[in-house]
Amino acid sequence: MAKRFHMSMLSLRIRIFLSMIVLILIASILMASISIIQFKNEAKDYHQERLERKELAIKEHINYVLANTTYPLTTNNLSYIFKDRIHELAQIHNLEINIYGLNGKLLKSSKAAFSVDSVSPPIPKYILKLVQSSIEKRYVDIKNIDGVKNRSSYSLIKDEKFKPLGILNLPYVEDDGFYEKELQNFLIRLSQVYGFMLVIAFALAYFLSTYITQSLKTISDKLSETSLNQKNEKIFIRANSKEINLLIRAYNSMVDKLERSAVKLAQSEREEAWREMAKQVAHEIKNPLTPMRLTVQNFQRKFDANDPDLKQKLKDYSETLIQQIDTMSSVASAFSQFASMPAQQNETLNVVEVVELALDIFNEDDVSFESQEQTIISKMDRTQLIRIITNLVKNAIQSIPEHQVEKLVSVSVRKVDNEVLISVRDNGTGIEEHNIPRIFEPKFTTKSSGMGLGLGIIKNIIENYKGTITFETQWGKGTVFTVSLPIINS
Repeated sequence: MAKRFHMSMLSLRIRIFLSMIVLILIASILMASISIIQFKNEAKDYHQERLERKELAIKEHINYVLANTTYPLTTNNLSYIFKDRIHELAQIHNLEINIYGLNGKLLKSSKAAFSVDSVSPPIPKYILKLVQSSIEKRYVDIKNIDGVKNRSSYSLIKDEKFKPLGILNLPYVEDDGFYEKELQNFLIRLSQVYGFMLVIAFALAYFLSTYITQSLKTISDKLSETSLNQKNEKIFIRANSKEINLLIRAYNSMVDKLERSAVKLAQSEREEAWREMAKQVAHEIKNPLTPMRLTVQNFQRKFDANDPDLKQKLKDYSETLIQQIDTMSSVASAFSQFASMPAQQNETLNVVEVVELALDIFNEDDVSFESQEQTIISKMDRTQLIRIITNLVKNAIQSIPEHQVEKLVSVSVRKVDNEVLISVRDNGTGIEEHNIPRIFEPKFTTKSSGMGLGLGIIKNIIENYKGTITFETQWGKGTVFTVSLPIINS
């Protein structure tokens, strides 16, 4: 779960990082799009207003010419009136000027003579109708020719009495070079600004994602350390995010529930263990009581004061009762040792020397000892260390059948890094495969006698020292138990 949480947190940081980058990219694209649209609208308004200004100025100039001409103001005379003046007007206003009759036929143009067709096309009828029908008596025709927008305005020429004389046409080609250059410069500056902002965003996104996920990392670390078998620490931090604070409160609540569950579970396990222990004690005590009862009943039934073998029978009965009582006493002692382990009386000792001394109680020639070191100093309880060695060696001896010719129990001590390893090897019958998982159970034994508490007791001792006990076995060839104890020097 902790691994998935770490991956989710990493994914969150990446999402935050990418989100900020995407937002900046979207903002830059949006800004560029808006700028392009704005420049196009400004160019459109500029050309429209410029054409209107040009048209107004030219019409005022035309009205001045009409007011000062000697020709009668008729449509047919327009070609004579502007014969020489139209080129002057075109040069002054820097714009091509065409004058049409009311029927749409060209009367006079500022174009050079060789560029004007002998029969110029008239104004389209729909444009004539639009000019005549509009309120301003004006129409602007817009066409795209080879990708270039061309505007062409058409408006009525009137005399001083507002009588229509002709139609003024002003062709206007939109030159967007200036705006395009300005737009290009603007986009370059915009890209530079957003490039700088992108670099800042990278750094900001990294620090922001780290800041946001810092509290989540604390929670992740605590989750990876959380276990039902230990006391878990709560998280005492306050994050800036409401959601993370809710997560912290949920985790602390979970820790409280885990602690309560652990207490209940431990209590339940203890109660169950003691119930099983009580059943075992009762069972083991009943075992010697039955033969004792039978012995006493048999003695009562067959008692004869005149029997010549009375003394021998009394002796036999007494030995039987004493044997069963000793069995009950050993049962009580074994359970007493298992139930109440004495407190550790640690002292600085030479592990090699203590192990060798513990083997002196075994007079068998088959027990051998070897050590790679003469001295391995550590702090531990001498009595408990002797109990570990005694129990393992005794089990090793008892695992070898009496009829076996070659018997071997080998005890070795060696130092590996900061640990002392004690191995007890035998060439006995070994442990059957189906019994391997139960070998350290308190009431399990493969022997015909004993309570099966020895390995449970020494395992408890070893684990109190933060050590381990393991074994390797092969059925019919023997077993080796290895005890690993940390070397304690302080």
